[in-house]
Amino acid sequence: MPKKEYKSVIYFQEETMAKNLIIVESPTKAKTIGEILDKRNYTVCATMGHLRDLPKSSLGVDTDNDFEPRYINIRGKGDLIKNLKTLAKKSQKIYLATDPDREGEAISWHLTYILGLDPKEKCRIEFHEIAADAVKKALKHPHPIDMDKVDAQQTRRILDRIMGYGISGLIQKKLSCRKLSGGRVQSVAVKIIADREKEIAAFVPKEYWTLGVMLRKNSKSPVFEAEAVRYKGKKLELNDVKEARMAENVLKKADYVVRAASKNERKIKALPPFTTSTLQQEANRKLGFSAKKTMSLAQQLYEGVSMGKTQTGLITYMRTDSVRFADSACRETRNYIEKEYGKEYLPARANVFSSRKNAQDAHEAIRPTSIWRVPKDMADYLTRDQQRLYELIWKRSVASQMCNAVYDVTRLDINAGDYELRTSGSTLKFPGFMKVTGKADGDEKEKMVPHLAAGTRLQLHKPLPAKQHFTEPPAVFTEASLVKKLEEDGIGRPSTYAPTIQTILDRGYVGMEGRKLVTRDLGRDVLEMMTPYFSDFINEKFSSDMETELDEIAEHKADKNSILHRYYNPFTQALDEAYEKITQVYPIDTGILCDKCKKHNMMIRCGMNGKFVLCGGFPECRNGWAIGETTGVKCPECGGKIIELQSKKGRTYYKCENNRNDDQSCSFISYDRPTGKKCEVCGEMMVEHTDRSGRKRVFCMNQDCPNGRPVKKAKSKKKK
Repeated sequence: MPKKEYKSVIYFQEETMAKNLIIVESPTKAKTIGEILDKRNYTVCATMGHLRDLPKSSLGVDTDNDFEPRYINIRGKGDLIKNLKTLAKKSQKIYLATDPDREGEAISWHLTYILGLDPKEKCRIEFHEIAADAVKKALKHPHPIDMDKVDAQQTRRILDRIMGYGISGLIQKKLSCRKLSGGRVQSVAVKIIADREKEIAAFVPKEYWTLGVMLRKNSKSPVFEAEAVRYKGKKLELNDVKEARMAENVLKKADYVVRAASKNERKIKALPPFTTSTLQQEANRKLGFSAKKTMSLAQQLYEGVSMGKTQTGLITYMRTDSVRFADSACRETRNYIEKEYGKEYLPARANVFSSRKNAQDAHEAIRPTSIWRVPKDMADYLTRDQQRLYELIWKRSVASQMCNAVYDVTRLDINAGDYELRTSGSTLKFPGFMKVTGKADGDEKEKMVPHLAAGTRLQLHKPLPAKQHFTEPPAVFTEASLVKKLEEDGIGRPSTYAPTIQTILDRGYVGMEGRKLVTRDLGRDVLEMMTPYFSDFINEKFSSDMETELDEIAEHKADKNSILHRYYNPFTQALDEAYEKITQVYPIDTGILCDKCKKHNMMIRCGMNGKFVLCGGFPECRNGWAIGETTGVKCPECGGKIIELQSKKGRTYYKCENNRNDDQSCSFISYDRPTGKKCEVCGEMMVEHTDRSGRKRVFCMNQDCPNGRPVKKAKSKKKK
């Protein structure tokens, strides 16, 4: 591979070297800070991420010497390190301003080694928003490197290297694929998805029926619906059509009397401001963004965007599990609410939210650096996706400090012989925070129900036919629900959710169907191979306990080496046993001679895009083809089997098994699932298309057919 070069990014350096050097991670962040500070006194430069790491070619950890890590300079960063050393020698004071988390603390610690600084000196500064007040305040309060945070980061890095290096080597050897990997968090994520699929497959739906009627007080009164909920004082359960019809017949002849009536207010509280996890979940649900895309956009908003002649950070640090607002931000938000919406939307006291258990709470929640930067005013400075994410963050932040939404809720309990029916309705009395956010899908649905006194007799307007239902299995995981699950189980940290999901997608263990995450054959093969030997390490409890222990190290409550020693011996024993007992999984000899070279048998191999057949004489003979899961549908062109495959980017597609990229192959291929049914209009095959939201619709493959899927025409660019 060509050597990757990292150029040192330096801003606002005058002819005479500035007295102070500030080192950050990102060039965009460096530019934003550089525009805040006096150019004559400060030089700001970026490390472009980590400068040192464990070597890729070896374990890099001396397990016989208290797990001493062997760090090396990252390939391609030699010139950048040389420039940093030159700048450091010319500076009177050096400030390390890497991100305010464990990873950032570790980068600062590596910088002290590279630049020959004492970690005990007051060289570290932290700020949670890139704003003038925050940066200047941080410069007035430098502190030493927090070695407890560094130890926690190193423990995670060393443990993940030991487990990842060991498990990845095992997988690569037994599956004969060098690009595969395994680890403490990514393997658990795959297991969670696979376990949910097993749960869905084993689910047996149960039948049940519901029954309702339309009632009114008299012929001039409004009609409303009521549902049967109890029978002879017990919960009504209608398990089949016979029971439903019997109840239906009774209700047709019953007398209806209001047994009890109530009218109350229902208050809905605003949600807390975003954490990393909730931002990823909401951006996935509302905007369709992947976790990776959300974090990338949030990073851009945090580091700063160009607003005319200035570079401005728009949100606070985006890797956080806290829902806390700074007092100054809270006051600013309350002032905005009072001015823009009025005092009636402002609570008497600021809303305070509790962070989840085990939250580090080192940073604030994700919020705008200034609430007065209204999303509509930022449209000229942001890309469309940046604008959409900023608006999501801004609205959630403002709403979190607003009054509750209030509904008037009316409820009627109605007697009908041995049956009891119930109805309730609600109307919005005061929008509160919904003035900003609007109504969400899960919010109270407005429905008019008259408030009637107990004892009021009602007329049956019409009976409603009984409805058949079936209990539903648990939902398939999406990125949003997987992030929520990882957070609830304490697996990983806010900074790891997005890269974990991206890794299992890149490795081919999991694929995407619309927004759904589905386990692929390769993921199932790896789990089946690993589970008997690593069940103590590849599970939710182990990962959760590990995160708790990392927190304890960061809080000076536990020792790094004692934790590493406790996990190392059991893991190496399990690894040795796995190497000894697991037989070679791939390649598998088919016993079929290659039809091209006539010298070697065809071998079934495993790759990140699924299984495939390849000549045993590869690379001299390159005869081969992909093996997919059969769909049970015959090819409309040649009658062969249509199989399901995965592209290199994880996209599902379908093609004929005879489509092998040679002169005699079949040409059938489709990104939509073939149904096996023919179009009634033109006779072509009907296919099932899944859009980005996960909705499925059936179209004819022939796009010229009236039943074909409409093709969006590209908008022509107008000439200026």
